[in-house]
Amino acid sequence: MPPRGDRRAVALQRGRQVLEQEASAVAALARRLDDRFGAAVELLLACRGRIVVSGLGKSGLIARKIAATLTSTGSPATFLHAVDSVHGDLGIVGRDDAAILVSKSGETDELFGLVGFLKRLAVPLIAITGALDSTLARQADVTLDASVGAEACPLDLAPTTSTTVALAVGDALAVALFEAKGFKAEDFARLHPGGSLGRRLLLLVRDVMVTEKLPALGPEAPMRECVILLAERRGTVAVVGPQGVVLGVVTAGDLTRLMEKRADFLDVRVEDVMTRTPKLTRPGELASSAVNTLEQHGIMAMPVVDDGGHLVGIVHLHDLMRAGAA
Repeated sequence: MPPRGDRRAVALQRGRQVLEQEASAVAALARRLDDRFGAAVELLLACRGRIVVSGLGKSGLIARKIAATLTSTGSPATFLHAVDSVHGDLGIVGRDDAAILVSKSGETDELFGLVGFLKRLAVPLIAITGALDSTLARQADVTLDASVGAEACPLDLAPTTSTTVALAVGDALAVALFEAKGFKAEDFARLHPGGSLGRRLLLLVRDVMVTEKLPALGPEAPMRECVILLAERRGTVAVVGPQGVVLGVVTAGDLTRLMEKRADFLDVRVEDVMTRTPKLTRPGELASSAVNTLEQHGIMAMPVVDDGGHLVGIVHLHDLMRAGAA
């Protein structure tokens, strides 16, 4: 047996080769993708029922993942075991459904009982297979090419590269489908209410913003009043008109720059210091979007306004972070 250091070096080299081979296979697949992919998305888009996904062995595991991804992105799907399907589970398939079958060879005998049933119900069928001239490919309404030159397995036996490619096809279908449906972050949040992801997606600006003792001044107020609010209200003051419409903001950074320029800074009016095109947010905006705006522009807080531009709150980056918005 070679020394441990040599074994690790060989394992590292082999690991890189596998990743490069599978990445190359997915890249080649992207170049081969054609109008059949668009036809498959249209077929799924027209589905009024569920998307039934099936496969056997390792392809069955990939089919489970495809079904889960479709469901989590707004296209109800279910995995149906090919063998169980002909032993009582076909009852879950309806005439309004669509089907995706995954098979590297396209000749998996256990699939064809299910295929026959799907054809009798006139359920549209998409095949993800590595053999475009296979029986499954000929039976399908749309066949998607998931062929590979060789498996990453050194014996070219264990499904490795082929399952990676099939999974990538399924991911591509799910993403293209949810974009075609206009699926949004809010929709994703409703389907993922648990855990940190759910909290981040469900949290809105209104849940985090400060609404009491808002730091706000009129445009003609002197900076001596603004200095007090900046110190007491965490470094951001909104400048508002008579009806409470936000006209601008003054930050601690604005005060520092003013002090460097003018000895009489306390007597300067806030309208001469304020940023006149401030970043604003709305109460119903996702808190994660507010975090992105604040970080992108390097600011610590921003006013929250209603549809008329009236000040209704202030949201701070630290509060958003503590609430799990990022």
